[in-house]
Amino acid sequence: MVGGAGAADPVLTVAQMRAAEQALIDGGETVESLMERAGIGAADWVWRMAGYRPVSVLCGPGNNGGDGYVIARELRDRGIEVSVIAPLEPATAAARAARASWDGAVGHGGARGVLVDCLFGSELARPLSDELAGLLRREALRHSALVAVDVPSGIDSDRGVALNEDLPRYDLTLALGAWKQAHGLMPALATMGEMRLVPIGIGPVDGAAERLARPRIAPPGPAAHKYSRGLVLVVGGSMPGAALMASEAAMRAGVGAVRLFGAGQQPTALPDLIVREDSLGDLLADKRTGAVLIGPGLGRDGHARERVAEVLAAGLPTVLDADALTLLWPAAIEGGDAPRILTPHEGELARLAESFGVEADGKLATARALASATGSVIVAKGPDTVIAEPGGRTVFAPSPTSWLAIAGTGDVLAGIAASRLAARGDAFMAACEAVWLHGEAARLRSPAFLASKLARGVSRAYTATL
Repeated sequence: MVGGAGAADPVLTVAQMRAAEQALIDGGETVESLMERAGIGAADWVWRMAGYRPVSVLCGPGNNGGDGYVIARELRDRGIEVSVIAPLEPATAAARAARASWDGAVGHGGARGVLVDCLFGSELARPLSDELAGLLRREALRHSALVAVDVPSGIDSDRGVALNEDLPRYDLTLALGAWKQAHGLMPALATMGEMRLVPIGIGPVDGAAERLARPRIAPPGPAAHKYSRGLVLVVGGSMPGAALMASEAAMRAGVGAVRLFGAGQQPTALPDLIVREDSLGDLLADKRTGAVLIGPGLGRDGHARERVAEVLAAGLPTVLDADALTLLWPAAIEGGDAPRILTPHEGELARLAESFGVEADGKLATARALASATGSVIVAKGPDTVIAEPGGRTVFAPSPTSWLAIAGTGDVLAGIAASRLAARGDAFMAACEAVWLHGEAARLRSPAFLASKLARGVSRAYTATL
């Protein structure tokens, strides 16, 4: 994993998954052996969820349906009451072999309890027929808990969009072999409930995206001082509260010192923050500055636009957020090769795409195209955060909690990103670390927290990376 403490955790397209499975087969596996491994691994999770409740397995005609027959057999052998619902006959050799291994009844209606959806998996590229969509909806209503195997039926695995309306919401989704892009993209993500990975032996895949994992950040060395740990300059504006919050987040994310320019007469209860009101040009000329953050509380008037231009002209590693993204124009970054991180929310992402002439379908494609067009790392934030860098590397980071959906949390993320950029120097790695720290700080807070409380919790999240 990029910046992670463990091994790489790939996120695959349908084509990449197909190639990865073929590589295993070329190495001596068979479709049937991989199906057995996937089905048995998925059955472990269903068994834990079912308890003493009966289980219905909805099997389709393809290999996803074959997985379902293996799951049914395994659960029955563990003493679970199992019903198999199979509206279509198996259409692949492996699915037929799995069906033959199930010597129980195959019907058209299951017992109440847990429904396991093995109707169609990640290979589905067109909407379910009205008959099959209706069956899925009816069975979902009849059961008290729902499990999707690989990808919920009716979801486009690569784009993360629903191919049918009114699809069920699941309590658990079991990704088979590797994560798929739909596991990290809205609106599909909102239908999947808890998500778990069922390994089948797939290793790293060249060119694959990755799933964000806990970073490992080294503590300061014995010879460290405040400037070697990184100096952040936060450029404020007409609404200094946001810049103050970003500054506190930066201070708590491991940097050595934070300067705030443009706070005016705003009082601050942050005694560790260095507030400067001298020349912005002089501050930007300080070679000890490791990163600049501009945007939170900046405003959008002519004076704000001048500050954006001055910051970008300085050629320092820079994080642009909020109003700075709205004010950004292509000529401002032409010829500049300093590391940059842009942190747009959905609306800002759309405006940036328009400003830079990017035409792409969906958040993932837009983030990747915008990274290339701007030469910057893009953190397309939201419940499905996508981190993309100009060379094509991509990381998916589903939000750990919906309580992040409040004003000011984006300012906190920007402050963390500036801190990690100053400390590390690598924009892509800094963005990954920032998104993880931001999410972990939110996860550790009690519900209904304020953004200011989130900023104060960054230190605790940082501790988990050491």
